[in-house]
Amino acid sequence: MTHKDSTSLRERLRLPTGQPVDLARYDAAGTPAGPDGKAAGKAATARTGERLAVLQERLWAASTKGDRRRVLLVLQGMDTSGKGGTVKHVIGLLNPSGCRITAFKAPTAEERAHPFLWRVERALPIRGELGIFDRSHYEDVLIARVRELAPAPEIARRYEQINRFERSLADDGTTLVKCFLHLSSEEQRRRLLKRLDRPEKRWKFAASDIDDRALWPAFQEAYEIALERCGTSYAPWYLIPADHKWYRNWAVGRLLLEHFEELDPRYPKADFDVAECRKRLLERP
Repeated sequence: MTHKDSTSLRERLRLPTGQPVDLARYDAAGTPAGPDGKAAGKAATARTGERLAVLQERLWAASTKGDRRRVLLVLQGMDTSGKGGTVKHVIGLLNPSGCRITAFKAPTAEERAHPFLWRVERALPIRGELGIFDRSHYEDVLIARVRELAPAPEIARRYEQINRFERSLADDGTTLVKCFLHLSSEEQRRRLLKRLDRPEKRWKFAASDIDDRALWPAFQEAYEIALERCGTSYAPWYLIPADHKWYRNWAVGRLLLEHFEELDPRYPKADFDVAECRKRLLERP
């Protein structure tokens, strides 16, 4: 299916807020509203990147004159769903100035000594920045739930804490773009096998990845709960079919572009006399 109405992608991929989510109903290999195939998708992603880079620079420039707005892209998904790949192929098209990328790993001893949102707050984008979270605060209601790393009542409280946190961000000028990269179990197996078969990819593999596949149903349930309870009008979830890498990259890029176009940042006006400065430069050797 050819992408005809770029303004509709958010509507196409946004999950309904406050409604139960059944991930089995969504085709991880789908390409809703996408370009016609891999080659067209890659070309479209490159074109999107060019436009996105201009708007990102405008937002960064506007911040120098007091514009408080910023954008936070949250990438969540199962192992091998392509969080890092999305950063490489989408964010890699942008100027590093004005971007802040954070990959959240298992919490350190210092981080465990603080409330779970502490380390997230320290990584938030400042005004004018595009922040990118490779995993995020949602790990504390996903892996923490599946592996029982915190008491059930504590995890239950975290959903509302996350909603309040994200509301405060939105109220302070942050546009949240939360993307769940929806991968099928079969495609994950293929990607893990590829990591084993290619020596240059084996550093990404751990034997525990095989054990984690036994927890697939529990992780799917944990995601369904998080997507339902933490999908709001000010911070909705977008479900990105991720079996096709080219579509995943295109879709995330398009979503970002739509949000930036809505923000419509502008270069700030000069606060000096342009003609006078030009004259002075020409008069001097």
